[in-house]
Amino acid sequence: MHGKGFYTLTIRTQHPDFSYDSFKTPDPPQLIIDIKPGRRDTERNKDQQKERVSLLEREIGSIGASKQEQRCIVIDPGHGGLETGAKGKFGTLEKDLTIAISKKLAEIIKGKLAYNVVLTREKDVDVSLDKRAAIANNNKASLFISIHVNGSYRKGASGPETYFMSLNATDEEARRLAYLENNSEVLENNIDADNEDEIKMILWDMAQTAYLKQSSELAESVQNELNLLWGTVNRGIKQAPFKVLTGVSCPAVLVEVAFLSNPQEERKLLTEDHQVNVAEAIYRGLVNFLRTNSR
Repeated sequence: MHGKGFYTLTIRTQHPDFSYDSFKTPDPPQLIIDIKPGRRDTERNKDQQKERVSLLEREIGSIGASKQEQRCIVIDPGHGGLETGAKGKFGTLEKDLTIAISKKLAEIIKGKLAYNVVLTREKDVDVSLDKRAAIANNNKASLFISIHVNGSYRKGASGPETYFMSLNATDEEARRLAYLENNSEVLENNIDADNEDEIKMILWDMAQTAYLKQSSELAESVQNELNLLWGTVNRGIKQAPFKVLTGVSCPAVLVEVAFLSNPQEERKLLTEDHQVNVAEAIYRGLVNFLRTNSR
């Protein structure tokens, strides 16, 4: 301390390039400095990530390479047409983000893996939940990935969530989300129709049981990569009775990439760069899953 109320502070760091934020508190008097890795560390992490993915791609090798037996991945951009889905504070619509991210994901897969890629919709149109499943089955899909953006009335809700099919929801919030997604189309107050839907759900849940382990592994792999991207606490993979997953005869997951109801996450999702980052994170999760299951 040099004189009354004056301090000399020296910051030592091993990082050649770093950034920091600082702020003061009056009682007790403190100077708080938050040191963050700089651009070099960020670029180094990105390079290491790219190298890891490249190794995984080479390890997968010729999966689906034969044109006669070329495998198919179906990507499902949630909502569309009159079904806008969630809406952000700045007017962003879920249906627009899901198609943007899905197209980017499709391009990455087609450019790097010997897989055929099919989108359930390629423009802003209505596609029924049954038709989305039919597209997957008609193309004999090996994997089905449904892309969505979350919404919540809870302030501060943030981060990605990845789901796989089960009649028993993980928690009440998962049950509510599944209900909203399942009933986004025009509802008819018809008890018989509701009963018919319930019977269909039970039958298709029995069909999805064959892929339960693989679906959960795919969900976990994608969730891990999205957590790394967003830097969020792991919300964990969840189960819920999503109709869009019930009719699919292959491992299937529904990815809520972030919360559109969170203004910070909405701002990021509006940028082209972050949409690419999200697509790349899902792709990395997909590659990890394929490596594990290629045998």
